[in-house]
Amino acid sequence: MYLTELDVGGTARVVSLEQVPELAKKKLMVMGLLPDTIVEVVRLAPMGDPIQVRVRGFDVALRRSLAAFIKVENND
Repeated sequence: MYLTELDVGGTARVVSLEQVPELAKKKLMVMGLLPDTIVEVVRLAPMGDPIQVRVRGFDVALRRSLAAFIKVENND
């Protein structure tokens, strides 16, 4: 599943960033969004873009088009 498929309040573990464009991949990694990191969807903007996610205790806003590349698995 991908980050965009996660419901608000849901948590998941990042599996891979393989399909993320290279420049965006570096930015995500600097923000702490690495494989095996737990992420939580905090909220969605009214029109669904951007998505606010919590990573390592910090909130980050991601464009939906970028979040669609981030592969995650449920943290249940």
